[in-house]
Amino acid sequence: MTTEAIRTRGLTKVYGKFTAVDHVDMDVPSGSVFGLLGPNGAGKTTIIKLLTGLSDLSDGEASVAGFDVRREPMQVKRNVGWVAAEVILDDDFSAWENLWLQAKLQRLDGWKGRADALLAYFELTDRRKDKVSTYSTGMRKKLEIALALLHQPQVIFMDEPTIGLDPNTRRMLWELIEGVHTEFGISVLLTSHYIEEADRLCDRVSIIDHGKFVASGTPDELKSKVKADIIEVETATSVDEVALRAIPGVSEARTQGKAWILRVVSAEEVLPRILAALRDNGIRRVNVEKPSLETVFLDVTGRRLGETAGESTDFRKFYAQMRRARQ
Repeated sequence: MTTEAIRTRGLTKVYGKFTAVDHVDMDVPSGSVFGLLGPNGAGKTTIIKLLTGLSDLSDGEASVAGFDVRREPMQVKRNVGWVAAEVILDDDFSAWENLWLQAKLQRLDGWKGRADALLAYFELTDRRKDKVSTYSTGMRKKLEIALALLHQPQVIFMDEPTIGLDPNTRRMLWELIEGVHTEFGISVLLTSHYIEEADRLCDRVSIIDHGKFVASGTPDELKSKVKADIIEVETATSVDEVALRAIPGVSEARTQGKAWILRVVSAEEVLPRILAALRDNGIRRVNVEKPSLETVFLDVTGRRLGETAGESTDFRKFYAQMRRARQ
């Protein structure tokens, strides 16, 4: 395995006048979990398309698993796996038949032993002959990961793998990702807009906004850059920005919808002053946040992660394209 699982310099994708990915530099060490954190439309899925050879680079260079994306696209495809935002399986096939189909599409020899081992690892051996339509969401996700591991890739792309899952299933999948990373030593590029997910799973995180990396580092490094607390306050009547900035301890004030986002030196010290100053404005809601990846995103972009940066991706169409590309 190469020292760097993924390396890009000036990675760029332009559609007409729209720049979806804007001169991105990225280094993902082998054996690590690297997170791309950003809202829908920020450029996360476009980066995966570029790195897997499904979309041509407009500018820059990229290598995956030691292979150049431009010059060696088939070598790249042979060394990567993916896990979709939606589970893309054949419901009319059993687990074993899905693995068989994957092996055929990838022209794998001697795959049965690997398939048996993966079913055992994910505790699906007893259900190997059952149709996938009878599986729970968690079981389907397990099988999806097994398919991604069947050809022994060096790098796995997990594009919003827990989107739409209930909290218990999401945490189960987090444990699976941690286990797979440790057990198989595979490099993982994880895209997400879940703060807790990136904080728990990723060795390093890059925050992406409008196609650009606006902050990068370990979760702790990123959080340490926000040397302030955040207070969000919503009032019944309008508030003068100058008056907010005049409150001792408030270093910044900016609007977000009907609320104000206030950057303060210490929430414990400043909150009582804010409540007193806004008493006549009818305080409807107050939220206090200590430094987190959420506050990092808010700090570098001026908005919360949940706000959409553009149109969402048709994941089913995208991953169907990925499957066809392997044939």
